[in-house]
Amino acid sequence: MPRTRQGSRRGSSSSSLSSRRSRTSRAELTFSVSLVEHHLRESGHARRLSETVPILLTAILEFLTRRLLELAGNEAQRRGAQRLITPELLDVTVYNNTLLSELFQFATISQVAPAGRPRHGRRRQR
Repeated sequence: MPRTRQGSRRGSSSSSLSSRRSRTSRAELTFSVSLVEHHLRESGHARRLSETVPILLTAILEFLTRRLLELAGNEAQRRGAQRLITPELLDVTVYNNTLLSELFQFATISQVAPAGRPRHGRRRQR
């Protein structure tokens, strides 16, 4: 049952209660929309963006994170005994996925190159 203030808002409609919910909960996201908006404002880009941009960007970040962790979890299961997702496992996951590899081509996930493979010539597969 949702928490409401008793006595302070008698006769208020249910729409006013929904407007008091955070943007994160209204968008059904886990990552904080306010935090993403704060970082956008801090970087100086917020004055050029609409109100919905932080929500969309938060959803994109959450999707990419979930997808990367899902693929890394699958890789951990394929390896057998390993249960933890490590930076090396994330690196291998990005290395083996074409779209993620292109997205993270200028990012360093870990200092460990995938087993016996050079950091440049990435293999392309989906």
